[in-house]
Amino acid sequence: MLPVTQLRKGVIFEEDGQLWRVLDYDHYKPGRGNAIIRTKLRNLRTSATVTRTFQSGTSVQDVRLDHRQVQYLYNDGNNYFFMDTETFEQPALAKEVVADIIPYLKEGTILELESHEGEPIDIEMPITVDLQVTEAPIGYAGDTANNPQKEVTLETGYKLNVPLFINVGDILRIDTRTGEYLTRV
Repeated sequence: MLPVTQLRKGVIFEEDGQLWRVLDYDHYKPGRGNAIIRTKLRNLRTSATVTRTFQSGTSVQDVRLDHRQVQYLYNDGNNYFFMDTETFEQPALAKEVVADIIPYLKEGTILELESHEGEPIDIEMPITVDLQVTEAPIGYAGDTANNPQKEVTLETGYKLNVPLFINVGDILRIDTRTGEYLTRV
């Protein structure tokens, strides 16, 4: 059992037969009485997001997930298929489960598959990915005092703002946690 005071962002626990991941956590101590723990949770099976409040002193069931290295293969519109790099099994995850990482997903990307009792639950992306620029308007020199940027399209279809010197064919390093441009590779 895990006391709710130890819940932090990213922690996974089981309650009412469902697996939950903590997305946001706030410990609130009113003037009198017990502390209140406000959490924003995501159901790992349905991808539904809820807000739940716990009283200090209660506990939830701690869950350990199995991690396997997988490689992204393809998608059929509704499901995304991966291949286990050791057993060559091909687990699939619903589009709703991988919705957050779709802009960074290209064929051959190595990822971590999280599973619970043999059931694939979630995908963990690397912190950064390198993607090639496929479309970029021409950047004009001149106004450099205001940090000018332009919008480019990457090979996965993801659009983001980058400095003016980025051109078609450049490979960019993108932070998958924030979706921001880090550097040109």
